[in-house]
Amino acid sequence: MTCYETLFVVKPTLTEEETAAQVAKIKEVLTKVNAELLATDDMGMRKLAYPVEKNNRGYYTVLYYKAEGEAIAEIERNLRINEEVIKFLTVKYVKGKEIAQFEKQVAAANAEKKEERTSEEAAEA
Repeated sequence: MTCYETLFVVKPTLTEEETAAQVAKIKEVLTKVNAELLATDDMGMRKLAYPVEKNNRGYYTVLYYKAEGEAIAEIERNLRINEEVIKFLTVKYVKGKEIAQFEKQVAAANAEKKEERTSEEAAEA
């Protein structure tokens, strides 16, 4: 299995629930193609470098996963036909240094998730 990172941008007009549903759809596609999801990094609403489909902002999400090469075509096909996704990019990590950097990014994304959970639990208590 090869390491991949897919960044996709969802339209800014969606509510939080609709955005979460779009991210969940892509995660479902990953499970269908037997990809191993390692981490998710919700980067939030950001300004785009240039307008895309008359949008100046977008909700960025990065998925880190391991999959077979054939799976990427199916993942990108689903991103392409989804009207709520305005941009996407898939990066393949092959060399030793690239894979080491990939593992650092996965660890950082998972550490952010742990911090968020800890702060949410503290707020509830």
